[in-house]
Amino acid sequence: MDLPSLIQLLKDAFPILLHGAGYTLFLAIASMLGGLLIAILVVLIRLSKIPVLSQICAVYVSCIRGTPLLVQLFVIYFGLPSIGIQFEPLTAGVLALSLNVGGYLSETLRGSINGITQGQWDAGKSLGLTNSQTLRYVVAPQALRLAVPSLSNSLISLIKDTSLVSVISVSELMLASKEVIATTFQPFPLYLMAAAIYWLLSASFETVQRKLEVKLNQMYIR
Repeated sequence: MDLPSLIQLLKDAFPILLHGAGYTLFLAIASMLGGLLIAILVVLIRLSKIPVLSQICAVYVSCIRGTPLLVQLFVIYFGLPSIGIQFEPLTAGVLALSLNVGGYLSETLRGSINGITQGQWDAGKSLGLTNSQTLRYVVAPQALRLAVPSLSNSLISLIKDTSLVSVISVSELMLASKEVIATTFQPFPLYLMAAAIYWLLSASFETVQRKLEVKLNQMYIR
């Protein structure tokens, strides 16, 4: 392929891939927010050591970490309809990604909280705070600062993991690339273009991570 033809191919494909990138970004952000809510709930239950619920949460985390995301996606989209539970492709994708990242984030948050010294808990008690108040006002802000790099890594991994949702016909970046390739028969430049878009999305969140780390460090020092 000569250079003018290549430029025209990329120019024609860019709007389609950009539309797919929008779905990728939506999937990543929505799943990250859903995963954070799940992770916070799991961490609170496990730290409180609530009977039965704590064990259920531990099994959930173990299952999520011990099975491939693709299998989890298939169970939700193809398996649940057999028992009368059915989701649209986009909903199934967000649910699967949220449950997956929630399991990993719960361990990140739990590890960050456990990384705060016992002295911080004792300081909260000495001020007359309850355990929940100490967690909220004393421990959690410090744990968040420790967790930011891991949380950012999870979001960046999530951006790449959204490519798996293409198998259930969600028109994210990878499926959009495949559709263009099916009509142009030019996989190499189009896959490179898709990779560049994934990289730009990841690099953007890396920039946000660095700024957030600096901000939190400044707040903590003060």
